[in-house]
Amino acid sequence: MRTKETAKQVIDALPNDATMDDIIHALYVTMKFSKGEEEIREGRGVTHDEVKRKLEKWLK
Repeated sequence: MRTKETAKQVIDALPNDATMDDIIHALYVTMKFSKGEEEIREGRGVTHDEVKRKLEKWLK
């Protein structure tokens, strides 16, 4: 899907009283998820176990 089409769909899915901050946040989150999905498809993702190991020192 093209970027402009995706942006339109994201905006259209928001409530009519959405603020500009709401719109920017929704577009940002959508972009980040898309990039993450792309990385996973390309084999560049990080497994859940790897993340847990990396964050373990911060969670103690």
